[in-house]
Amino acid sequence: MNNYLNTPFDLTNRSALVTGGSRGLGFEMARILSLAGADVAICSRNRSGIEAAAAKLAAETGGRVEAITADVGQRPEAERLAKEAIERLGKVDILISNAGWNVPQSVDKIRDADWDSLMELHVTSAMVLSRALAPGMMQRRWGRMIYISSIMAMASTSDRVAYSTTKAALHGMVKANALHLGPHGITVNCIAPGPFATEMPMTILSKEQQDKLAGRTCVGRWGQPNELASAALLLSSDAGSYITGSVLVVDGGATARMW
Repeated sequence: MNNYLNTPFDLTNRSALVTGGSRGLGFEMARILSLAGADVAICSRNRSGIEAAAAKLAAETGGRVEAITADVGQRPEAERLAKEAIERLGKVDILISNAGWNVPQSVDKIRDADWDSLMELHVTSAMVLSRALAPGMMQRRWGRMIYISSIMAMASTSDRVAYSTTKAALHGMVKANALHLGPHGITVNCIAPGPFATEMPMTILSKEQQDKLAGRTCVGRWGQPNELASAALLLSSDAGSYITGSVLVVDGGATARMW
């Protein structure tokens, strides 16, 4: 059921690809796009996980949800994903490049394999998917590309060298792609989440670190994954048609604090 019918947020007859869509932020963003009327394809490396997530989304929203198994951290897999999503949905109007992970290491300890892995997962996959999907969007003269960055692209810690570097690289990609694709009716943006209670930070950070980061926000808490979804809908729909080349920070005010 389309809860946004006949509003600027209506995504009827649109189709979307969301990477890392089996849980957390990706699942919630896919969910709101489906509720807005879009056909949605979600992907993950885990076949059983992504199929279960797609079935759950379809049951909740009543929409069409396709499950695709792919490791976007491998370039051939990202290329295959784009092709398969187009074949299954007929077209892809909206890309949300969300799949990501973190390997906390400082510059003197970062391993080549970990550096390369995060670069492929965060940056190269966004480029490969954008390159594959842009021609169709350009032909139809309508498209939305959204890369999920982080507030750690703008501020960091001593042991997040690879994560912060790769997330910051997406901000440069947004600027260049927005300039090139804007005349073709395509917007390109980043969303930079702050502390959201997903598996990655809850796994990597200690309880003390989690509490400290919550205390840095203006609202005194971590965000819930569904609280990012509305930002994704804004940038995916006609409601955000004049927003491009931008980084939308959704962080509960964490970056507002000096001390």
